[in-house]
Amino acid sequence: MKVLHLDSNHEILKEDLANLGCENHEDFTSSKETIETTIANYDGIVIRSRFKIDKTFIDAAKKLKFIARVGAGLESIDCEYAERKGIVLIAAPEGNRNAVGEHALGMILTLFNHLKRADSQIRKGQWLREDNRGIELEGKTVGLIGYGHMGKSFAKKLKGFDCEVICFDLKDHVGDENCTQVSLQELQKRTDILSIHTPHNKQSFKMIDSDFINHFEKSFFIINTARGTAVVTEDLVTALKQNKILGACLDVLEYEKLSFENLFENKELPSAFNYLIQADHVLLSPHIAGWTVESKFKLAKTITKKIGSYFFNKEL
Repeated sequence: MKVLHLDSNHEILKEDLANLGCENHEDFTSSKETIETTIANYDGIVIRSRFKIDKTFIDAAKKLKFIARVGAGLESIDCEYAERKGIVLIAAPEGNRNAVGEHALGMILTLFNHLKRADSQIRKGQWLREDNRGIELEGKTVGLIGYGHMGKSFAKKLKGFDCEVICFDLKDHVGDENCTQVSLQELQKRTDILSIHTPHNKQSFKMIDSDFINHFEKSFFIINTARGTAVVTEDLVTALKQNKILGACLDVLEYEKLSFENLFENKELPSAFNYLIQADHVLLSPHIAGWTVESKFKLAKTITKKIGSYFFNKEL
């Protein structure tokens, strides 16, 4: 089985595939159009988010048996068309769920305790204790939108903080010992901290807009470690200015490119983004919630385990 790697990943991925008997090839630089001229030679591809795997690419990949994405989501792939062609789609949300849960927790604790601002002030010679009095997670209600691998990881981390964790999910009966499943209306009534853990799909696209925000009974904080497209940034900024949203932790942004490697292609920044980068009650990170030393290894191992199990009937 010949496998083409379109993005760099942990070396264990190629090592494991070689041990399964696969022949590994790499092309990290050629254009999508160039790769389409040779992709018919390959049985599998491994990608992160370099470019869209669309109908044209899939039609050119006449021998393709699998597409493995080293990440949680498959939105860069025309999944419906690939599955119609009999191609197995493989993702690895198990590989970075712990990293995402820890990052979400770290962001909200940083925001609640003004750590970014306090650190900056001390470096300028300012020692402002009362101005940086924090708030605690204990006693708060954390509402999760989406309760899959990432939501479950975050809920598990919250268990030791004596806060209440509730979730809304399109699937029934997903609640567990760490989180109580409720209706969306109940979540909007009770939530103090909203955390988004949805994949990119039609239901989640621009889900967090003014109408959605204004249905919350209380003012609340928001965490987004899922996809930037879930939040309408202009509506988020309006809510921040009106104190309907009290603060935001954003690891992802609406403006990200498909590859997640860049924000803007030009120097004209949207006014909403200008507000975010200047606001004290907004914490930003560059889509790194699942981007740890450990998750790089785990993501690779998850992919090779699934390939080994499905195609070779082997456990790695």
